[in-house]
Amino acid sequence: MLLYTCQIVYAKGLAMATHAAISLEEAADRLMIRELVDAYARCADRRDAKGQMALFTQDTRFLVFYDPTSGQPSQDLRGRGSLAPVFDDLNQYAATMHFNGQSTVALDGDRATGESYCLAHHLSAAEDGTRTLMVASIRYLDQFVKQDGRWLFAERRLMVNWIDTRPSTT
Repeated sequence: MLLYTCQIVYAKGLAMATHAAISLEEAADRLMIRELVDAYARCADRRDAKGQMALFTQDTRFLVFYDPTSGQPSQDLRGRGSLAPVFDDLNQYAATMHFNGQSTVALDGDRATGESYCLAHHLSAAEDGTRTLMVASIRYLDQFVKQDGRWLFAERRLMVNWIDTRPSTT
């Protein structure tokens, strides 16, 4: 059984889709990668730092770019163990909601690359009851690897496109 995938072709400024057959194995790999991306967001919102860390290879690299036009990351972390403080940092918020949007994946055997979009909502509550909502537009540039039948992040680049912070009402 073959499934179909869509490839975008640009001609004269217009985006047009072309379709090619893919195998069930490729479809399963694409689904597992999408579920990996969604599990990352779910773990973040559930404050499950250990679960989030388990989505990465032992020798992972995690880079944060608060200025996506800069060639230098604001943070450059290496190794799964180095991720704990970053993920634990979400505990400063009363609530978060990471909403994943469109994504692309290019498979190459047991390796893949991808780009996914996310709107990350962060709600802060001060002691006086004042609430603030920070929304970040994020793009993730990912390198994935399949180990023991499971897809993991080998490298994740978090690119902050913009941040909007405003008062929030109950």
